[in-house]
Amino acid sequence: MISRRRIAAAIVLGLATATLTGPAGVAAGPATTPHHRSSTLFPTTIQLPNGFQPEGIAIGHLPYAFFGSLADGDIYRVNLVTGSGKVISEGPGTPSVGLTLDSRGRLWVAGGAAGDARVINAVTGRVLASYHLTDSANSFVNDVIVAGGAAWFTDSFNPVLYRLPLGRHGALPDQDDLVTIELGGDYQHAEGFNNNGISATPDGRALLVIHSASGTLFRVDPATGIATTVDLNGGSLPAGDGILLIGRTLYVVQNQLNQVTVVRLNRAGSSGAVVSTITDPGFDVPTTVASFGHRLYLPNARFNTPPTPETEYTAVAVRR
Repeated sequence: MISRRRIAAAIVLGLATATLTGPAGVAAGPATTPHHRSSTLFPTTIQLPNGFQPEGIAIGHLPYAFFGSLADGDIYRVNLVTGSGKVISEGPGTPSVGLTLDSRGRLWVAGGAAGDARVINAVTGRVLASYHLTDSANSFVNDVIVAGGAAWFTDSFNPVLYRLPLGRHGALPDQDDLVTIELGGDYQHAEGFNNNGISATPDGRALLVIHSASGTLFRVDPATGIATTVDLNGGSLPAGDGILLIGRTLYVVQNQLNQVTVVRLNRAGSSGAVVSTITDPGFDVPTTVASFGHRLYLPNARFNTPPTPETEYTAVAVRR
């Protein structure tokens, strides 16, 4: 249960005096299929701007969610207590795809087909840094995680990871610090979307990457790029998109299947098992997931609905 003290602190203090940090929550038990419940506080359906085309989401330790727009790159911040929101950072006219918050209240944004990334102050919306990640004309910088002293980005069209190492006390890197890591080992590049969501392993020593085309979950050595297939005891994760690790529980969004598969991993992230599947009638091609309290929040990208400036978009909260 989310404490009244936390709600009061968020409402009274607001973002002006708060530091927005990394993923909230603790490891959960087996998930069950949720049901929507109407409530004045913490609504289970969040209205996003018409035409917004959401894809990424990030939530820190306070009840504020950040959404990125595929249409123009705008960043929209929502108060999860009330459901109200506003654009805090205007986009560059190119997509904002995967998002993550670091421990210093900075929002890292993957730039999709633009092949870039940027870092935004999550309180003011000011752009702190921008990075050019690839010269490839065929690239899609899809997701991002800050782990092991670096920001890591996936590219769905190229067999690489991009690494931007943080400096002393978390200082932002320079463009020249960019490292491109070729993927090897079990990794096989395929037609269409390849690597998508990314996370650290439970022990923090490696990376987990979901491969959308094959439904394979890989454990990647961050030093060498060697990818090893995570043994899921016969399980597969087709249409895998965004992923979220809480403790040793990995939530994998399967966008076109309109479901979230829950995987219990060992500490090394080398093996695991599917323990449950979460579905909800409010899902409309959800792409990724973030957590606050005992809820998961998922943006509906509605990829099967032609986008127009008037197309309605929502995010949905379900119990984890």
